[in-house]
Amino acid sequence: MKLLAALLFALIAAVSISVSWLLGRRRERRDRATLDRAVAQGLSEPPSLHPVIDPNRCIGTAACVAACPEGGILGIVNGRAALIEPARCIGHGACYAACPTGAIQLVFGTARRGVEIPHVKSDFESNVGGLYIAGELGGMGLVRNAISQGAQALGSVARALAVRGKHDCEYDVAIVGAGPAGLAATLAAKQAGIRSITLEQDAIGGTVYHYPREKMVITRPVDLPGYGRIEAREIRKEELLRLWHDVIRTTGVEIRERERVTGIERAGGRFVLETSQGRHRAAYLILAIGRRGSPRKLGVPGEESPNVAYSLGETSEVRGKTVLVVGGGNSALEAAAELANPALANTVVLSYRGGAFGRAIPSNRDRVEELQRIGLLTVLWRSSVLRIEPRRVDIEADGGHTSVTADRVYVMIGGDLPGKLLRGLGVEVDVKFGTA
Repeated sequence: MKLLAALLFALIAAVSISVSWLLGRRRERRDRATLDRAVAQGLSEPPSLHPVIDPNRCIGTAACVAACPEGGILGIVNGRAALIEPARCIGHGACYAACPTGAIQLVFGTARRGVEIPHVKSDFESNVGGLYIAGELGGMGLVRNAISQGAQALGSVARALAVRGKHDCEYDVAIVGAGPAGLAATLAAKQAGIRSITLEQDAIGGTVYHYPREKMVITRPVDLPGYGRIEAREIRKEELLRLWHDVIRTTGVEIRERERVTGIERAGGRFVLETSQGRHRAAYLILAIGRRGSPRKLGVPGEESPNVAYSLGETSEVRGKTVLVVGGGNSALEAAAELANPALANTVVLSYRGGAFGRAIPSNRDRVEELQRIGLLTVLWRSSVLRIEPRRVDIEADGGHTSVTADRVYVMIGGDLPGKLLRGLGVEVDVKFGTA
């Protein structure tokens, strides 16, 4: 009986090991295919902070794979952990903490693609006195970190004001950007009784507003100044944007949306901000503008027309219109898909200079393909806008020319990085090529 039990135990163990080995091999094939696809689509460069795995220290436990809140970004290739969807990594850093052998470093940039990071001190002040930088612009893309940095930067401003005393400016501090860092700084200013103005060139949410649908943005509880603790451990993009609006209503802070900063000067120890709606003077400045920068322009005649926009806003306001969306990233695909909702009765055309939506996540590509299939969306591949008129857009497509009727034009081709703005203000900027 003992021999039989031993043989049975050995058989079960052998079967378990074999099944585990087969499942591991299948997972590795899947992960390798994902990595190869990312490379083929030109999506092999992480946008900011990301892990680098030392293959000599990695033992392939997949603890980092399981720890990643995004899912599917890390995988196992050749028995070692690997970043298989680099373009989707936003630097949660959970993989670093989960690795049992210390095989992971978190770095900015890669050997081929540098990332500009401005110099900031421990209190978030730059080398330019009175100018503070918080959030993604400083390299930390996580919403939770950005919230913390925005509040801390405002705390530094409060201490500086206490030392410096009175000034002749309209505001104590100007906050540029209403994403997580900017909103946290605004809330902290109200809580501290500091006179502030918050300017957002787009909609409340900043960079988060342009994230893909359903993207996980918070994975741990966070504290908002003057509002309280957000206990939810998993918050997605749409939930966070709704929360932001609730926070603003509850606290009564004012955010000046759709007011774009067109220039900043430092004169006499003060900051003078020229905007699309006027001029503002502040003793201190917090830049919380993210890394997306200002919307990139097409540079074609008619682009300044009132029917041209660079973000979608409320789709419910666009009904029964002919619409052209320009771009091939997640923002463009999501906008086109939202506008092509049958309930809105719009006629939607999506123009993209490439031949495939390689920069977009699979769910957005699938959504657009389905809308094409059922005739609710038309895609013009390898196309470029030549001229925008009040109800017509001239387009070059596949070597020929065509015209598209369009009541509205949405240009979603990314943003110009804020490096030029920083350098113009005298902020020192480093380019990181895989620097820890």
